[in-house]
Amino acid sequence: MQKAQAIFMIDSLQKTLRKHKFISMNSNKKQLPPEQQEELIHTLKTRFEKNMNRHKDLEWAKVQANLEADPDNYRDEKLWSLNEMERTGGEPDVAGYDKKTGEYIFYDCSAESPKGRRSFCYDGEALEARKEFKPENSAVAMAAAMGIELLSEEEYRELQKLGNFDLKTSSWVKTPADIRKLGGAIFCDRRYGTVFVYHNGAESYYAARGFRGSLRV
Repeated sequence: MQKAQAIFMIDSLQKTLRKHKFISMNSNKKQLPPEQQEELIHTLKTRFEKNMNRHKDLEWAKVQANLEADPDNYRDEKLWSLNEMERTGGEPDVAGYDKKTGEYIFYDCSAESPKGRRSFCYDGEALEARKEFKPENSAVAMAAAMGIELLSEEEYRELQKLGNFDLKTSSWVKTPADIRKLGGAIFCDRRYGTVFVYHNGAESYYAARGFRGSLRV
């Protein structure tokens, strides 16, 4: 009886160990190494302080406090997403503060549409619809994978109040459902001192068009 019980306990332990090993091997945690986190925060702080016109009444210490909050791996995931924005050429910076939620809002603030996110069609449906010469990805899918949101037209116009962006490039923006239903998608740029909104087939893609995103922390 004792032998059978011991065998049962050993078997249960082995199953538990296998289970945890499986979770460890297959979990895809969005987490940066500590030294990379420090480097990213330093980069963000430097950019914040160099561009105070984008956030005149805000303080970096409070932004960093939000970044360092850690309920349910919040910190790891937000820093990972900010790093993805940085890695793909977005140069994220604080562009606003939501008083209701207490969140700081980061936008991609690179002068031109982020280099690492160009030549994409609008969304997965458009990518699937292309019969040939498919791009590598879509703007909507990549934004979701990065954990960020595409800027809406309104947010894009808010960004343009903070500087002159997309003077040579253009950026996909969140497209209203009624336009997308008919096969279209919208994008924006700045030319002649004016922000323009245009349309294209959602399946189209261009070397000079990427997308800009936002992230709340």
